[in-house]
Amino acid sequence: MESLIGSIKRRNVVLFVGAGVSMNLGLLSWKGLISKMAEDLGFEPEQFNTFGDYLALAEYYKIKTGSLGGLRSWMDRTWHSDAVDIGQSEIHRLIVETEFPIIYTTNYDRWLEIAFDYYQRPYSKITNVTDLVRIREGSTQIVKFHGDFDDDRSLVLDESSYFERLEFESPLDIKLRSDVLARSVLFIGYSLSDVSLRYLFYKLDKLWKLHGKYSVRPRSYIFVPKPNPVQEAVLDQWGISMISSDHADPKTALGEFLQGLKERAGEEVRVDAPPNLRAV
Repeated sequence: MESLIGSIKRRNVVLFVGAGVSMNLGLLSWKGLISKMAEDLGFEPEQFNTFGDYLALAEYYKIKTGSLGGLRSWMDRTWHSDAVDIGQSEIHRLIVETEFPIIYTTNYDRWLEIAFDYYQRPYSKITNVTDLVRIREGSTQIVKFHGDFDDDRSLVLDESSYFERLEFESPLDIKLRSDVLARSVLFIGYSLSDVSLRYLFYKLDKLWKLHGKYSVRPRSYIFVPKPNPVQEAVLDQWGISMISSDHADPKTALGEFLQGLKERAGEEVRVDAPPNLRAV
């Protein structure tokens, strides 16, 4: 924790935000998405769910309907309901106020951007290569690593697009390698069983070993609601420290963790930040 706090004070941490952060808003889960696909295709949801993981099911949906456009539109409407009040999300408030210089997210939704708008903090959204030349100095970079609803072509939703992402050769992958070589990375809102996350861990670890400077690699971190000694040992070999909580409620656990980070590093973060990023 002390090392992580020090890196936050130096504004040298890249935040990686997973689906768990959006789920804390009460958004529909992947189970709900699978039920929608099943309904459109004439299957019972329970039966459809046994035919594969959500990537394979989305691939089948695309084959049968000819496009993921309709599903994407439904996801956009459902996940951005007027019933969600971003001002009530302590987790999003703390993410904004801790002032991470770069945030990567595998979420398609716009709630991070909406939170920055709500608290009137500048940001630059990056979805594709053209966005890289529009980055505003002094603003938080929000990198939509698995795509954004505003650009259908950017979405990593079906199996084919997921396999293309695993090649790690897109402009966003090149940016990621640049961003993490000299910075610590903090992962929140992810499941330890997430294959894409674990593959990312592996690729980052391999990148450092390839350059032969493993001893100077900045430490990375993942927050999980409950301790897991097996995963802790596996991740440690990849240069990732696990931070866990004993709190029964995952949402509360994450909120308390982020609040602790902000309280212990907040004053230094605000002083070191550019004037247009300081707290009002």
